[in-house]
Amino acid sequence: MRFMEGKGVSKGVVKGPICFYQRAAAAVSNHASLGMEAEKRRLEDAKAASIEQLNALAEQAREEAGADAALLFETHAMFIEDEDFCDCMDAALMEQPCTAEGAVELAGEQFSAMLAEMDDPYMQARAADIRDVARRMRNNLMGVTEGGIDVGEPVILAAGDLAPSETLQLDKRSILGFLTQGGSSSSHTAILARTMGIPAICGLGDALDPAMNGCTVYMDGETGQVVLEPDGPTLADFEAKLARQREQQALAESMKGQADVTLDGRPLMVYCNIGSPEDVAAVQANDGQGIGLFRSEFLYLTASQYPTEDAQFRAYKQAAAAMNGKRVVIRTLDIGADKQAAYFNLPKEENPALGLRAIRICLNRPEVFRTQLRALYRASAYGKVAIMFPMITSVWEVRACKEACRAVMAELDQEGVPYNRDTELGIMIETPASVLVAEELAREVDFFSVGTNDLTQYTLACDRQSNDLGRFFDPRHPAVLRALKLAADAAHKAGIWIGICGELAADLSLLETFLAIGIDELSVSPSAVLPLRAALRRTSAKACTLDRLECQAEGERE
Repeated sequence: MRFMEGKGVSKGVVKGPICFYQRAAAAVSNHASLGMEAEKRRLEDAKAASIEQLNALAEQAREEAGADAALLFETHAMFIEDEDFCDCMDAALMEQPCTAEGAVELAGEQFSAMLAEMDDPYMQARAADIRDVARRMRNNLMGVTEGGIDVGEPVILAAGDLAPSETLQLDKRSILGFLTQGGSSSSHTAILARTMGIPAICGLGDALDPAMNGCTVYMDGETGQVVLEPDGPTLADFEAKLARQREQQALAESMKGQADVTLDGRPLMVYCNIGSPEDVAAVQANDGQGIGLFRSEFLYLTASQYPTEDAQFRAYKQAAAAMNGKRVVIRTLDIGADKQAAYFNLPKEENPALGLRAIRICLNRPEVFRTQLRALYRASAYGKVAIMFPMITSVWEVRACKEACRAVMAELDQEGVPYNRDTELGIMIETPASVLVAEELAREVDFFSVGTNDLTQYTLACDRQSNDLGRFFDPRHPAVLRALKLAADAAHKAGIWIGICGELAADLSLLETFLAIGIDELSVSPSAVLPLRAALRRTSAKACTLDRLECQAEGERE
């Protein structure tokens, strides 16, 4: 038996033969420069061809993996026209007689190296995106076709690392799982694998040897384990996991059309998180009962300038109308920290997670906020829209948001524009501050929604973007769960509902704890709806306890 362990980045257990990815050779041509003007023309042609290809990939990603995946390729296309990147390539052509291929390689190396040297693991992972863009441009200049796999059966694809475009362009019918020597859970390839529901493990290092090509292995995308030639007990364990996985998939399908209630009749709203109106199709396919988080920032992150009121209105209206009367909670602009839009010209901050982000930007830039609120209220005439404000820490912030809403409503009244005057207003509970003043906040709004990723980050003083922190970032920490209980108690005291829209909402091992705490709604990715419903319907709410909120000895927690 041979055992390897990496970092599981996309859940699922599979068995199959390893096939190493065949990347096309793309060594930079050493032919003589045709002259600066001629090389500039070649470079412009390569830019145009690359942008066209990336736009096509964005559409493919939208169909296969949703709007968040499409955003990746739209961002790649935007980077090709980035002023600094273009200036770097032009300077190479002017300052030394090199080819367009050489200029692209030089700029790609400089920018990817700059990102790789940053302290932020998320930004380090973006270095692979820059290399992917540069490789595409070089391939177009040299007429090189992307590589791939040539097999007659489904395989577990292995590679040193995979670029996002390589991942997307593979025939998914031939891929059982992904194994890579490098990469991280923050890489876009890992994100794509999760979105497409393909098990993946990264960080296997040199243990993943090309000599294994063709060997049959078992892999567990949750634990990060890969086993060749398993012994009897290990084989039995993997086969049992596969059997349970098949049973769970069949059970999930049987949940369509069933009510979201516990065994003893307590209802729980099971909603979905989405990134764009196109994701509503996945909500409907998985029988989601509403949308608990519509991330409106996708409109800003995919634009080269502030999106107009009409552009936003069309997106919000499309989602609201498609949900046919079911609640659609739309979060107002939430950028800053790891989500940046260049045209906002946000200042560089030593600690952006504690800086100008989310509602702080909106309250500092009232015209940007007003434009979004007008679009949201206009869309409320076409469905059950609720508006949610992120990163709230103080009562005065909520009151400022409500005043901005009243001003927009007065404008729409004066213009004779229809909207729902009773549109619900809610806030995200993401900081210890919002938990500690939750009773006062609850008297100001219609609902709470807890963002558990940020709540964990700020409660534990633990950067959620850092892979190095590992076990220290613990969303199941008693302090985080107690914060949830404090917020839930405050919400119910004020007669409002409380939900969870962070990743923790889909953790089935915490379902009983959430019910005991008094959570009213869980908002998860569309693919998690049916498994959550199945677990809910076999759980007795009356039997649920708050044991997990109690601090335990370190040995017991292990």
